[in-house]
Amino acid sequence: MQWPGHDDYSFQFMRVLGAAQEGGSTVSECLLAASAIDPCREDSWYQQWMQTADLNRKRGEAALAQGHIKTALSNWLRAANYYRTALAFLADGDARRDRALAQMHACSRLYLQHSTPAGEVIDLPWSDGETLQGYFLPAPGRMRRPAVICIGAPDQYKEDHLYRMPRYAHERGLSLLLVDLPGQISRSPAMRAGGRYEIETAISSWMDYLVERADIDPRRVAVFGDGLGAALATRGASFDGRFRAAVCDAGIWELHERAFLAARQTGCRNSQDFAGEIDRLCRSSTARNIHCPILVALGECDWLDADHVTRCCNALIADGLMLDLKIFPASETAASHAQLDNPTIGNEFIFDWIADHLAPRGK
Repeated sequence: MQWPGHDDYSFQFMRVLGAAQEGGSTVSECLLAASAIDPCREDSWYQQWMQTADLNRKRGEAALAQGHIKTALSNWLRAANYYRTALAFLADGDARRDRALAQMHACSRLYLQHSTPAGEVIDLPWSDGETLQGYFLPAPGRMRRPAVICIGAPDQYKEDHLYRMPRYAHERGLSLLLVDLPGQISRSPAMRAGGRYEIETAISSWMDYLVERADIDPRRVAVFGDGLGAALATRGASFDGRFRAAVCDAGIWELHERAFLAARQTGCRNSQDFAGEIDRLCRSSTARNIHCPILVALGECDWLDADHVTRCCNALIADGLMLDLKIFPASETAASHAQLDNPTIGNEFIFDWIADHLAPRGK
């Protein structure tokens, strides 16, 4: 805990500090910014991270002017993540939020534009004239490549994946599609009203986009739900049968919510009764509609209880689901929610699993 008694601030700090080993920050810059942040003074968080982001953006611009593309890319990637960190606690109507978002997008676009191979900024049709913005990052090579759709939690942005995912995907010959969920960027009434069905149809439309691309093998597409986005990936994979593999929660978050409510209604007070509710509810899990292999990955210290997750997964496996469970123990780190304390270990395992399941048939 960077700031004991201020869990939200400390969690966000752990996220940006953990990004250092992935190139999304530097340890010294994070510690310097944190040293000047007073969690009792909200403006200090925004000011310190914006200052750090601006410095990285300017270094990137200077490096580009001198022809040092690799250095420019590194600085833009860090700047985008620092801008994203700056807006973590800003309300929708705060003008400072718009500035941080604009700078985050500008640095991300520069990163995509100057990468090799270059990435693409895309606008995907959604509903009622609204679009969802995404980033497509093609894997190197001329052949049709397998692809991974990455989905974050409702409070995440596609930029959260920009520093975490491309290296692991491209090293394994996988292209990436990163898209903001309905409501993450746009504040229009239609976006804010997006509900359950809209999430599933949005994910299916992203699959439509990949299927139409000449550089993607439509038979080898996976969906990866990061953190709480794992529940959304479950819904997407259950709605669309074209996915070859899914890294998701197999409906377990939804099962826990339903089991908690059922336990309260029936007066269950101990863990054994709660586990019994989970066993009963597993029979109607949305994961039963997923017909591709599933990976459930979580940390031992995750927000969900590892024993309950194991119980759910065993029940689903017994019913015939092709499901693998990976629990990262505290003894090797990567045990926090979404592997924030060590994203490298989590991504190595997850993308190895994806690459194995997207390999050509017979290999």
